[in-house]
Amino acid sequence: MKSTTPKAKESSISADLVNILIVDDEPKNLMVLETVLDDPGYRLVRAASGEQALLALMADEFAVLVLDVRMPGMTGFELAQMVKERKKTARVPIIFLTAYYNEDQHILEGYGSGAVDYLHKPVNAPVLRSKVAVFAELHRKGRALELANIALESEVAERRRAEARLSDLNATLDRRVTERTDALQASDAQLRDANRRKDEFLATLAHELRNPLAPVRNAVHVLRLQGQTSPEVQWASEMIERQVQSMSRLIDDLMDVSRINQGRIELRRERVELAHVLQDAVETSRPLIDEYGHQLELTLPPPGLPLDADATRLAQAFMNLLNNAAKYTDRGGRIKVGVRKENGDVLVTVSDTGIGLAADRLESVFEMFSQVETALVRSRGGLGIGLSLTQRLIEMHGGSVKARSPGLGRGSEFVVRLPLASRPAEEAQAGSDPQAPAAIAAPDAELRILVADDNQDAADTLAMLLQLMGHSVRQATDGEAAVRMAADFNPHVVLLDIGMPKLNGYEACRQIRAQPGAREMTLVAVTGWGQADDRRKSHEAGFDQHLVKPVDPAALMNLIVAAGQVQPSGKGRLSAAAGFSARSPAG
Repeated sequence: MKSTTPKAKESSISADLVNILIVDDEPKNLMVLETVLDDPGYRLVRAASGEQALLALMADEFAVLVLDVRMPGMTGFELAQMVKERKKTARVPIIFLTAYYNEDQHILEGYGSGAVDYLHKPVNAPVLRSKVAVFAELHRKGRALELANIALESEVAERRRAEARLSDLNATLDRRVTERTDALQASDAQLRDANRRKDEFLATLAHELRNPLAPVRNAVHVLRLQGQTSPEVQWASEMIERQVQSMSRLIDDLMDVSRINQGRIELRRERVELAHVLQDAVETSRPLIDEYGHQLELTLPPPGLPLDADATRLAQAFMNLLNNAAKYTDRGGRIKVGVRKENGDVLVTVSDTGIGLAADRLESVFEMFSQVETALVRSRGGLGIGLSLTQRLIEMHGGSVKARSPGLGRGSEFVVRLPLASRPAEEAQAGSDPQAPAAIAAPDAELRILVADDNQDAADTLAMLLQLMGHSVRQATDGEAAVRMAADFNPHVVLLDIGMPKLNGYEACRQIRAQPGAREMTLVAVTGWGQADDRRKSHEAGFDQHLVKPVDPAALMNLIVAAGQVQPSGKGRLSAAAGFSARSPAG
């Protein structure tokens, strides 16, 4: 037990001690009460008057108040009344002790003032201890409950704060996700716009590059048709023709890569023999191989290796590999093409004795615009797109292509793996005879031909070429003039450029088609625009054919001969399907 006076009271109370206030004006009675209530779990606070008791009650919290009724100045009843009137102390239980007031009216007055018990002096010590112990235990439990409530309230408050922080974090996360999504969408829109602009640029670039090639190619064939047979003229003509073909191929490769990236190329698959595909590729690459003086070792596969493939696109892939080997092998080198069967696949190897590849370039060599040589020292030409195009075409056929090299200066080898078609070898052999290339037909009648092109050189050279072939030719340099001239001239064949002033080729075609007798005319789009969408627009406008500049003169001659064959019969135009389903040799 620990006993103090209000003046000496400790400022803090141990959580294990219960405060009990004993009030009596007689010191000896206070000593008796301290003796009776002596307990290590109690902290006894003494007060000799009502005033001292009030001060103690204001300073501390008590489990029970043991109060003498008869005191000078302020009686116990008066003190009890004041205790009950204060909110802080109203719940403190009061036990009255008295030696004088034994009548019932005094007892009732005591209970009426807020007492919970009324004991007579001399006090029965066990009874007092028992009653005080009950109130002390109730106080401990109440205090424990209050502390638990405080802890619970603190935990609830902390949870609410955590929920608020979590809500703030969620709101922040939602805002960041929204901002990030918006940024990604904006970035995606920018990338799509940049990609669209890139496609438009490539298409425009191809158109602008093809336009000047058309008169150059036409001029070469004009020289040939005029019978210029001197060695110098023949050499110059062949050189110009090779360079035009090379430029045309570069433009086509560039556009093919763009179309593959956009998913606009669809393979026209059929059952073909690998040997025929390789023969086509070698035939196309032979002029470049011979130009460099290389030795070509070609081991064609035996019959019975059918592929489910687009023969033109697959030959294009092997042609790129052969051209790459020819360009990157010093003059007089050796190129070898080998074929072997492995499980259900066929492996085609194209090896050379050229400049080779470093180990770190074996993968990156297939990237767009990748070059083995730097721009400043490169002397072998090309844009660095041939191998990228080859890889994508091979992958579209379900195959793969890998590069190998022992090192720089030691040659390279490209290995193409393709799945074989699942059909009997006999069926493949029976249905795979190649068709001989169509010969260039000679014109058997003079035709009226209208040439419309705002490029004066292209129009002049094409008109001259057609006149040398024996046809009557008129020229127009804009769409409106072409429409008027078609009505006056009544041509058998109309060759229209698309991008013309005053009236574009599409609208000019529509207006010509609306003229009397125009349904028997053959209308051909001759343009630098060669994408699938351009061909679709040509077909919708009423064109029979869509040729991409620079036009192969042999293809143009055959087209005009075919137009001449249908004109006398009056049975209509050339098959539109033939003009838009097959890929033009020039485009």
